Amino acid sequence: MTLEGTLEADVSTADGGPRPGDVAFAFTVTNAGSEPVELQFSDMCKAEFVVRDGDREVWRFTEGRMFAQMLSREALAPGESSTYEAEWERPRPGAYTATAELRAQEASCEAHTPLAVPE
Repeated sequence: MTLEGTLEADVSTADGGPRPGDVAFAFTVTNAGSEPVELQFSDMCKAEFVVRDGDREVWRFTEGRMFAQMLSREALAPGESSTYEAEWERPRPGAYTATAELRAQEASCEAHTPLAVPE
């Protein structure tokens, strides 16, 4: 099983997003192998997003949230992708590193991206 991930972080401006300054994350997981892949999830949270300032964790998507305990499956044909999203509301200005990790039961994939939140 060969999964590849990319992570994009978009800081909202006055013209876009629900609130200026919020950060929208999009984690895209692609089946880079030659065989279909079936992803199995134990709850409705299919990806974890974490933001760090150096070694210090400053935000985690799942912190303080509850997710429906529902088994689900998602099939990815070779070359097919699936995108998982999250939003970080009202972050403090600064330079960070964001990480996204797939929460599938028997598959792993993660991606990192630098992130700058302006003053």
